[in-house]
Amino acid sequence: MDHTRVFKMSFAGVYPLYIKKAEKKGRTKEEVDAVICWLTGYDQQALQNQIDQKIDLQTFFNEAPSLNPNATKITGVICGYRVEEIEHKLMQKIRYMDKLVDELAKGRALEKILRK
Repeated sequence: MDHTRVFKMSFAGVYPLYIKKAEKKGRTKEEVDAVICWLTGYDQQALQNQIDQKIDLQTFFNEAPSLNPNATKITGVICGYRVEEIEHKLMQKIRYMDKLVDELAKGRALEKILRK
């Protein structure tokens, strides 16, 4: 499977979609930021810098300070794939992020989403 198109997508392009999805279900931009920062190790300022620079998803994850060690506890299906079975590491990280936002939109408690 060719993932190149997904990797080249702008994080700044995907981010507002995450916000919209969450807000439609009564969640907040702050909660979306919290799950993305938890996953990637970015702080709020660094996250905003990545958005402002309009970097692609590949660069976003390559420059991420540190993937949360509990990210491997993220399981389930997103876009028809089990996230824990995705072999391509970058694609798996992108799907982890999708899954976290999805859980947020479905009303899951933040501490559960952050695998505490």
